Amino acid sequence: MAEVALITGSSRGIGLEIAKDLADKGYQVVLNSRSTIGDDVLAAFDGAAEPVAQVTGNVSDFDGAKAIIDEVIERFGRIDILINNAGITRDGLVMRMKEEDYDAVMDTNLKGTFNMCRHITKPMLKQRAGTIINMSSVVGLMGNAGQVNYAASKAGVLGLTKALARELGSRHITVNAIAPGYIETEMTDVLSDKVKKAMYDQIPLKRFGSTKEVAQTVEFLIQNKYVTGQVIEVNGGLNM
Repeated sequence: MAEVALITGSSRGIGLEIAKDLADKGYQVVLNSRSTIGDDVLAAFDGAAEPVAQVTGNVSDFDGAKAIIDEVIERFGRIDILINNAGITRDGLVMRMKEEDYDAVMDTNLKGTFNMCRHITKPMLKQRAGTIINMSSVVGLMGNAGQVNYAASKAGVLGLTKALARELGSRHITVNAIAPGYIETEMTDVLSDKVKKAMYDQIPLKRFGSTKEVAQTVEFLIQNKYVTGQVIEVNGGLNM
C-alpha cells in the first residue's frame, strides 16, 4: 500500500506543488483546504498512480483539525506523512495592525500547526513511524517590516518543530521545518518589475525560488530518516 501523505493548504501554490510532486512519486495524496477544491485543480492529478483524495476542514479550529485527521485515518487506515502548509498573511505596520489581523495569522499559521501535530501524534505513536514537515518562512528567521504577526507565527513554528522532534524521536517519527524565501506563486506574479528587482537584489542567487524546489526539499525530508529537528532554508541565500 502506498504511503499516505496529508498536505494542508494544498489547493494552490506551494502546497499544491508538493501534492503533485508526491502524487507523481506514487504516494496516496490527501489534499486539504477550507472549502471544496475545484475540478480544475483536481485535473492536475489525473495521471497519478493513486487517486487523489480531499478532506475539507479548518486547521485553526482544534476540533476541526481532529476531524481532518480522523477522516483520513478512517478512509486509509493511517497517515504516514503530515505536511503543515496552511498559512495566511495579514500584513501591516504594527502601529496600525488590528488585533483581529494578528489573531487570524497566529490562529492559522501557528495554532493550526499545533492542532494538526496534536491530533496526529497519537496515531503516529501507534505506528511507531511517521514524518511531520512544518512550513515556516525565512521571515520567521530574520523578520520583515510590516509582518510582525506573520514573522511571530513562523518563528513559533520553528520552536514547535524542535520541541516536538525531541518528544517523538524515540518512536522513529521525524519532525522538521522548511523555511522558504521568496517563491514564485500567484502572490509574486502580481508584483511590479520594480518591486521584483528590489527583492532580487537582496537574494545572492538573484532570483525567486520555485515551488518545485520546495517540493524537492519535502521529498528529501521524507526519504531521510536520520534528519529531525532541523530547519531547511530554501531561500537562495537570503538569510546567511
